[in-house]
Amino acid sequence: MTPEIQPRDNAMSIAATAPQDILVHTEAGVTTITFNRVEKKNSLTQAMYTALAQALLAAQDDAATRVVVFQGDVTIFSAGNDIGDFLNHPPASEDAPVFQFLRALAGFSKPLVAAVCGPAVGIGTTLLLHCDLVYAGDNAAFSMPFVNLGLCPEAASSLLLPQMLGYHRAAEALLLGEPFFAEAALEVGLVNRVVPPTECNAVAQAQAKKLAAKQLSSLVETKRLMKKGQTAAVLDCMAEEGASFGRLLRGPAAREAFSAFMQKRHPDFSQV
Repeated sequence: MTPEIQPRDNAMSIAATAPQDILVHTEAGVTTITFNRVEKKNSLTQAMYTALAQALLAAQDDAATRVVVFQGDVTIFSAGNDIGDFLNHPPASEDAPVFQFLRALAGFSKPLVAAVCGPAVGIGTTLLLHCDLVYAGDNAAFSMPFVNLGLCPEAASSLLLPQMLGYHRAAEALLLGEPFFAEAALEVGLVNRVVPPTECNAVAQAQAKKLAAKQLSSLVETKRLMKKGQTAAVLDCMAEEGASFGRLLRGPAAREAFSAFMQKRHPDFSQV
């Protein structure tokens, strides 16, 4: 299966290079980006990050695209990084595919909508901090277990999560790394609405179509004004998180955590 893109899209030449694990389809002003690696719990590889970054950049430049929707499967949004691929291809510089995707996400000027069902782990949750509307199935589970892997937050979540949740709730989410569920996410404002999983993608698409019917420059300007003053801070935070992330990734705690993961045991941080 190849990415589905309408012939009129100038996004076609870029997004058509996306692997089948990322599907891109544009219709009636809405570009839908689907995580399509369900057999691997929609875990993200470097090739998928490249495809995601290219799809966002193409949608940004495509006059026919007014809104972008992220969606996964009714059972899983994303399990975060594919650990094997991540260990074989760790992000070694600011030009790593994951950082290209995060910059494209943070800089995207048009509305971003997400439909989240099932687990949303790591970047599966942090990318939502950059979305404008988020709809969750009642089976959604959000977690950011970076500390549990000997790492630190990414996607400017160390900045944005305390702003959204308040410091103590953000600390609980980031320091403990334990999952929280759809109703809790609704309570703290991470999601706009909780619906049955089988309805989630349809609800997100319906909201996206409402946005796509509006005047694009008004949408873009309204989003810019709401985010005014934090864009530079977000990019600075991403860069600082990325540097810390890379340093910790090379450290003994991360090595122990990933070894434990591959060996299906609990990590022992007592000696690191």
